[in-house]
Amino acid sequence: MKAYSPVKILLVDDLPENLFALELILSKEPYRCVRANSGNEALKILLHEQDFAIILIDVQMPEMDGFETVELIREIETLKDVPIIFLTASMDSSMHIFKGYQAGAVDYMVKPLDPGVLKAKVAIFVELYRKNIELAFQNEEKEKRAEELSNANKKLLAFTYIASHDLQEPLRKIQTIASIMLEGEALTESGKNNLERMQSSAGRMRLLIDDLLAFSLVSTTELKFERNELSAIVEEVKAELKDTIQEKHATVQYIEQCSANIIRFQFRQLMYNLISNALKFSKSDIPPHITIKSRFVKGSKLSIEDNRISKLSPEKNYCHITVKDNGIGFEPQFSERIFGVFQKLHRKDIYAGTGIGLAIVKQIVENHNGIITATSELNKGATFDIYIPDN
Repeated sequence: MKAYSPVKILLVDDLPENLFALELILSKEPYRCVRANSGNEALKILLHEQDFAIILIDVQMPEMDGFETVELIREIETLKDVPIIFLTASMDSSMHIFKGYQAGAVDYMVKPLDPGVLKAKVAIFVELYRKNIELAFQNEEKEKRAEELSNANKKLLAFTYIASHDLQEPLRKIQTIASIMLEGEALTESGKNNLERMQSSAGRMRLLIDDLLAFSLVSTTELKFERNELSAIVEEVKAELKDTIQEKHATVQYIEQCSANIIRFQFRQLMYNLISNALKFSKSDIPPHITIKSRFVKGSKLSIEDNRISKLSPEKNYCHITVKDNGIGFEPQFSERIFGVFQKLHRKDIYAGTGIGLAIVKQIVENHNGIITATSELNKGATFDIYIPDN
């Protein structure tokens, strides 16, 4: 129903003069009154038109009285919630009144009618009808937008997979051909250097494609939250990074423990990115030491501890996760910039990477309706604080 469409009201009475009087009382309002001279005629109208805001019906009518008519109206599923007001001159006993409500009326008025009271009651139900129509329209629009977004995400995901495969294939061939040439050809030092640079560039491109695919996955996949022990996820990541941890003589320590309501595969990616990041940006002369801890804490207490997280709800409980390392760190002014896509603070020939890892971490935290902050000083390690709502 459009906002400017007049609201429809069904008037049911066997006397034409009563119908005329009702129309006269309601004539100054933006209503469209539909007449029915009997219960049977009212039912015929309602079989074809059901978008009425309210029904005003007389009790005493020949053939089928108002009670019987309303009982039949209430049997129509789409009309069971339409408000009905009885208009009568003889509803003078509690039994009569109870019968009216039992039939399905929401109110009754005794004749002679008070025009002001009638208009006020009708106005209330009309406003309620308009609000319900508006709410239904908004819900329909939300569902439509959600479906469009879901379809767009599916198309984007399909495109990403296709693009990833189509881009990866020629890069694999470049790397394979370069390897064959390096092994089998008599090359000058300059030629060998050029092939190695080409192979290295192709490798970085493949890594970039993989990271872009991972970023698109955390941005478009459906979100399913489950209660998980964070320590178990950390152990899985440690097992996957076992070779690097051993090579660097690193220590990954998990102290304190809490479970969290999370999207498991995304949180595993988050932990993987943060731990591998800490291993990558470690000092050459000191073994990496990474400490991970978690606790439940009230939002009001957290906001006092750090004004950067003032957006946290004071009434909610949060799982506060801290990932701290003793690596090379970064200057404090870059604490926001590091979460941007393609943001790198170090030379690519010293520290490999695409600059997408922490952007993925931030996206995952946002998928959990959480907040992440980074604190660091140059050569003094880095600390990442994550706040995930417990509900």
